[in-house]
Amino acid sequence: MKLGVCYYPEHWPKARWVQDAQQMREIGIEYVRVGEFSWSRLEPAPGELDWSWLDESLAVLHQHGLKVVLGTPTPTPPKWLVDQHPDMLAKDENGNVRGFGSRRHYTFASTSYRTEVDRIVTLMAQRYGEHPAVYAWQTDNEYGCHDTILSYADADLIAFRIWLKEKYGSISELNTAWGNVFWSMEYRSFDEIELPNLTVTEANPIHRLDFQRCCSDQVVAYNKLQTEILRKFSPDRDLIHNYMGFFTAFDHYKVGNDLDIASWDTYPLGFLDQEDIYRDDEKQRYMRTGHPDFGAFHHDLYRACGKGRLWIMEQQPGPVNWAPHNPAPANGAVRLWTWEAFSHGAEVVSYFRWRQAPFAQEQMHAGLLRTDGEYAEAAFEAKQVSSDVEQLAHQLDLSVDDLMALPSKGQVALVFDYDSCWTFDIQPQSNAYRYMSWFYRCYEAIRKLGLSIDIVSPQSEFEGYEMLVLPAQANIDQEMLLRLQAFEGRILFGPRSGSKTSDYRIPDNLAPGKVQALVDVVVERVDALPKHTQLNVYGSWGRGAIQNWHEQLKAEPKERPQEVLLKTDNGTPVLVKQLNSYYLGSCVDDGLLEQIFSRLAQSSGLTTNFLPEGIRVRDRGPIRFAFNYGNETREITFSGYEKLLGSNALGQCDLSIWRATS
Repeated sequence: MKLGVCYYPEHWPKARWVQDAQQMREIGIEYVRVGEFSWSRLEPAPGELDWSWLDESLAVLHQHGLKVVLGTPTPTPPKWLVDQHPDMLAKDENGNVRGFGSRRHYTFASTSYRTEVDRIVTLMAQRYGEHPAVYAWQTDNEYGCHDTILSYADADLIAFRIWLKEKYGSISELNTAWGNVFWSMEYRSFDEIELPNLTVTEANPIHRLDFQRCCSDQVVAYNKLQTEILRKFSPDRDLIHNYMGFFTAFDHYKVGNDLDIASWDTYPLGFLDQEDIYRDDEKQRYMRTGHPDFGAFHHDLYRACGKGRLWIMEQQPGPVNWAPHNPAPANGAVRLWTWEAFSHGAEVVSYFRWRQAPFAQEQMHAGLLRTDGEYAEAAFEAKQVSSDVEQLAHQLDLSVDDLMALPSKGQVALVFDYDSCWTFDIQPQSNAYRYMSWFYRCYEAIRKLGLSIDIVSPQSEFEGYEMLVLPAQANIDQEMLLRLQAFEGRILFGPRSGSKTSDYRIPDNLAPGKVQALVDVVVERVDALPKHTQLNVYGSWGRGAIQNWHEQLKAEPKERPQEVLLKTDNGTPVLVKQLNSYYLGSCVDDGLLEQIFSRLAQSSGLTTNFLPEGIRVRDRGPIRFAFNYGNETREITFSGYEKLLGSNALGQCDLSIWRATS
């Protein structure tokens, strides 16, 4: 439970550096990220390297006991490099070049740019790989920010054709897998395949899905290029990348395989305003605190992408500059967000940024310091967190390192799959349905019950949980099916699970495909509903409405007993139970979803609580954290727990910490 900050010494006079380092220590900062946007200062002209300013700034930070996370400078290649290699620039879906003048002006598939990345990262790692100030490395910055995963440049076409040939081997295999007999789309060679843009109408969905997979693999290869260099020259340092909120354009699990820690950049207010996941009433209610499940959801997701290790590389400290609206956080919100991250296992929470810059694109983006160098509101809250951590450690008679070692495993596992997200986003069938939105609502419904959640990959081992939820697992292969059949707890499959093969086909035995090995149901027809249409549903597990997606199920019990727990007015099954497996064939309203998960949790032997509006809890071993994101004060108490920090009466942005007594 350590604090960090993102720092740009190149933005400020050298005379200020010592004061900055001293103030960081006074606030309780221990980790400092530097360097990720500094290529033009490190190499102002081709081959003319200037390390002096970075040498000096690292020396100052080290002298004050600060640990540095050094970023590779590759998200912002300098103008001279772009002029040397114009083929490195990405193109958008309309074929327009995405040029120099901001950041992330490259395509991951460019071999000429990868050569330059190899060169600058090698030089940097050789110089600083064993530097005593450098504790960890960050590769690049925010892969995919500004919609930069899918690129339609010549380099991307070359990479895609190579990727397809490696996957399919022969063009006849590809034609068969893609179903190219449809609309006379058959190819004679891989050289005839184009990128899936600029088509008259919708491109073949498997063409689009394979292109998405290919672009994701380019990110994996690009990241691996950097990690191999860093491990060679800096073998004892942790390697990190900083992911983003609600971003699914590449497979973060695969990128994480080559890293030691997953981090992400959390901006609760900007994403509340930006995303269509939230209703208008939620945007109003949580305008200054962020939605109660935004941070938690991503903490749990990215902990899974980081092999159990999580950092927050950028924590919002005040108003930002990039959202449609940019309100200031409520008093106490920065402290609340920091403790929420710690409760989900974060080792470090690093604020973006140290000092608000008075120039360029992000001059309206707050920092811990104002532009005049004085403390902003968040600096005082960060200092309070530092004091809180020491107080908690003292009460528990533990060191801060021992606090960090508290187990963060949840009680319930949800399977999140990037490939399923791409599959359903490519052909959502209804504009009201999105994989991320449905998954998030499932997560929210479970968390409202006071349960702690782990998000896991489809490749994970599932044992150790009492309850496993697959909100919408598009393709279930034979290996995954065997792990599901071996699982001894309760399993719930959500709508659309098992509805596609890996080649984007409807299974021969119809949806839900391999799920039928666990629940004997067949999807005979689908209603992809508009937002204004709802169907009534009722049964022994609750009453409510179907929204956005409804599968007309035929229950066909064979040798195993079967029970219909929910059905429509005309008697069509909606939720079917067979032994310890359940199939939910429709997206349902929030209230009914909570009832379903409450019943499922209780049948799994888990204790649930319907939490008051805005209240959330998270357990780490014997420690329970309670948070209030709402506007109203709530009285909170937990049977079998003693309070360690905070009050029973939680006002807006208040938190309390408890310890189990039995």
